[in-house]
Amino acid sequence: MNLTWKRTLRTASSERFLALRDGKDLAAVDLHYLANGTVAGTVIILKGAGLDESNIEQLLSALDDEFLPDVDLERDNLTYTVVLGEVLGNWEAEENPSMGA
Repeated sequence: MNLTWKRTLRTASSERFLALRDGKDLAAVDLHYLANGTVAGTVIILKGAGLDESNIEQLLSALDDEFLPDVDLERDNLTYTVVLGEVLGNWEAEENPSMGA
């Protein structure tokens, strides 16, 4: 699976990545680094991306190999929840000029 990873968000205890193939978004991944040394991830497979259940293990393995050298599924210190979803839009806070500063 020829993937490119794009980090879109990083905090002290979490990260968000997009998985891309040929410039097309395939999946979004949120990783949360917990105090006990484990990592909990949520993977959203995007509808229409051409991925199905047979690709999930390969996707998770690629992410693990590239970004998570100290944890893995076999050592029981990494867990994923995988869902199928679609992007409906992006909503961002806007400055409201009528509220005055």
